[in-house]
Amino acid sequence: MQTIFSQLQLGHDPAHEISDGQLRPANEVPQRAKTVLQAVKQRALGPICEPQEFSLEPILRVHDAAYVEFLEDAWQQCLQEGRAEAEAFPFVWPVGRLRRDVVPDHLDGKLGFYSFDAGTPIGANTWAAAKASAFTALSGAKLLHDGASSAFALCRPPGHHAHRDMFGGYCFLNNAAIAAQYLRDHGAARVSVLDIDYHHGNGTQDIFYERADVQFISLHADPKQEFPYFLGHANEQGVCKGVGYNHNLPLPHGTEWPQWQEALEVALQRLQEFRPDALIVSLGMDTYEHDPISQFRLQSEHFLQIGAMLRQQQLPTLFVMEGGYAVDVLGENCLNVLQSFEQA
Repeated sequence: MQTIFSQLQLGHDPAHEISDGQLRPANEVPQRAKTVLQAVKQRALGPICEPQEFSLEPILRVHDAAYVEFLEDAWQQCLQEGRAEAEAFPFVWPVGRLRRDVVPDHLDGKLGFYSFDAGTPIGANTWAAAKASAFTALSGAKLLHDGASSAFALCRPPGHHAHRDMFGGYCFLNNAAIAAQYLRDHGAARVSVLDIDYHHGNGTQDIFYERADVQFISLHADPKQEFPYFLGHANEQGVCKGVGYNHNLPLPHGTEWPQWQEALEVALQRLQEFRPDALIVSLGMDTYEHDPISQFRLQSEHFLQIGAMLRQQQLPTLFVMEGGYAVDVLGENCLNVLQSFEQA
């Protein structure tokens, strides 16, 4: 299995995030990707390559142009406003009866307009890293289009929380959605996105919620208990043409392997019913029992079984890295999925 990764993805290096009402050390740090990359090399998963260069067009097929322009220009506006010494955090949002039809000129207004949480800072190299992460996913999708049976897009920052026009949840560009749209644009009639991250992939759901050509299936912590709180319920099944193509399987805090495996079997049944031409797996590893920000109880050995179960689907499969914050074992757990997928 080929791995795609760019050193530019390490440039996004947040020092802090805001969580639980406090300014805390960031969880989504470059060491996450370094650890996985080291495991790819140690376990000899396969060749490692740089992503190809793309225009912004595949990104703009998924994200609003004004939002992408904001991400490109945000740090420059920070510099112009004399804020080069700190990361940029949003802190006010156009919620409820506040207006969303006028984009503010001031940086703080724009940060709130184009975000949904306060835990995702923007720094000097955020745009370059996010764009490289999207190109990593696109390169993986191109490998599948060109005939590869599988590929691993080591994306960082992650992407599944990013909406068409909002960042949040450590995510800026929705890598899995961009890859899915690329495959659709290059001949795949149907694509499934299976999100196995601990947190619901609210951005991916929102992007494809009205569509019947991209199926979205997510196993995740119940949003009544867990971030992102406001999407991810079981009764969210799509609208318009998308009715019946969105599947959420929320699970309670403390979920252990038997219950999680049962949910995955349900997800795979729905995948088989859809009969996609390709599968994109949003590979979140934060279901691990010792993940610092999650409340599931999967053990390292269970990730071997996940890879084998995914292999049984016999589909061209792109793995797109999402969450996972137990850095010391992140590489081991990730490679357990990927290698068991290859060997099953």
